[in-house]
Amino acid sequence: MNIRNIEIVIVNSDITALDVDAIVNPANMQMKMEEGLAGSINRKGGGAIEEEALSKAPVDVGEAVVTKAGKLKAQHIIHAVTTGVEGNTDQETVRHAAANALKCAHELKVASMTFPALGYGVGGFPLVGSAKIIIQEILRFSRKPDIALKKIVLCLNDSKTFEVFESAACGYLRHIQEDLGPGPYVTVDIIIECQGGIVVIERSNPPYGWALPGGFLDYGESLEEAAIREAKEETNLDLMDLRQFHTYSQPDRDPRFQTISTVFIAEGQGMPQSGDDAKDLKIVRYDGLMELDYAFDHKEIIKEYLIEKDLD
Repeated sequence: MNIRNIEIVIVNSDITALDVDAIVNPANMQMKMEEGLAGSINRKGGGAIEEEALSKAPVDVGEAVVTKAGKLKAQHIIHAVTTGVEGNTDQETVRHAAANALKCAHELKVASMTFPALGYGVGGFPLVGSAKIIIQEILRFSRKPDIALKKIVLCLNDSKTFEVFESAACGYLRHIQEDLGPGPYVTVDIIIECQGGIVVIERSNPPYGWALPGGFLDYGESLEEAAIREAKEETNLDLMDLRQFHTYSQPDRDPRFQTISTVFIAEGQGMPQSGDDAKDLKIVRYDGLMELDYAFDHKEIIKEYLIEKDLD
């Protein structure tokens, strides 16, 4: 499969044996290469890799530095820090690590590179989430001018992990390219007033967090029709007194890609129930809305809604 002019290949293999220009190593802040994939890279590439990496420590989470690749076929190791002091990670760290690894590859002008499942394993980050975030960051990177990078190999070292990762990455990329197109994307979000508060959903896909119900506009439907459909799919609620609130178009409002969202306000009728693409749903009273961690710019949207409703 391809993202613009970049060939994407997913393999079940030993990452250290691949014939690529650069290998991405999911590193820690101290640049120690004692365990996991980092340990394997260092043992097979020779101790000089860790010695050079240690000279660059400490490195902030999400950042990336480059060393030589020792005895490996690759020329460079891109050490992208995916774990913090406690050894765990989160979606922002994985996203920044992927973006900065691609930035290093661009600066090195390499033609090929390989990624493991960043954050998965030692960091404990969900495998499907890692797959989707890496694809999202490759999509963003592919829009840069003058890219030398022609091939990205996504490498998993066991068959079960490979099958899950491949299914998630391929399915997600197919959805973006075939269903959504090149973007920017038109979306809707709905502030559904219900039982003395508003309805929020917990996202099951990255970016994770709580969010207003909503989604992408389908070809041939109006914004209002999209809002009604998305509300029903995600909350099982019917909408009454639907009206537009504001449109939000900051290019960075969505960390995946550029979206332009029209936000609606409506009253919800029926029995609230989370849909298939939501992890959870709840009704939050107005005085508790600003306490949640939200995806996208939804905290700012809700803040503006509360101000206009004179409930801030």
